[in-house]
Amino acid sequence: MIELEDGALWFLAQVKPNGHHIAERNLSRQGFPSFLPMEEATRRRRGRFVNALRPLFPGYIFIAFDPEHGLWRKVNSTLGIARLVSFGKSPAPVPNALVDGLRARCTADGTFRPAAPWSPGDSVKIARGPFAEFVGTVERLAPDNRVFVLLDLMGRRTRMTVDADKLRTV
Repeated sequence: MIELEDGALWFLAQVKPNGHHIAERNLSRQGFPSFLPMEEATRRRRGRFVNALRPLFPGYIFIAFDPEHGLWRKVNSTLGIARLVSFGKSPAPVPNALVDGLRARCTADGTFRPAAPWSPGDSVKIARGPFAEFVGTVERLAPDNRVFVLLDLMGRRTRMTVDADKLRTV
């Protein structure tokens, strides 16, 4: 868990295209705590399904610093960062409760664990695995973090068991 210095607040920075790892590395070198929540997603590459981590908020990274010390100009010139999200001339802080809530739902390596807020009849999208991007209906929830989902496959309703962390709300 990242410990913030006294007076430090969380801010949001826009990163350059596909530059989140570069930005995270360079912020770390400069001593800025950063937080980049990731989610696992399945993509189709060359006819195969590949699981890969991608940013939960593509194009953005959370950065902590004390705005009273004026270091935010240093963040704007960091390699990989496009600019801090600002309203007016100074950067806008992100509520600490929001960032703390996101951090609480992430694993030690920063992978986001979604909650299972579904009930029978809700529409869900499968996020990972061979049925990624399929939309189905929750039939019932099992106590061992599995969800029974009904999918329309080839004109028939088919029941599947899916781990809750592989589902997203539609």
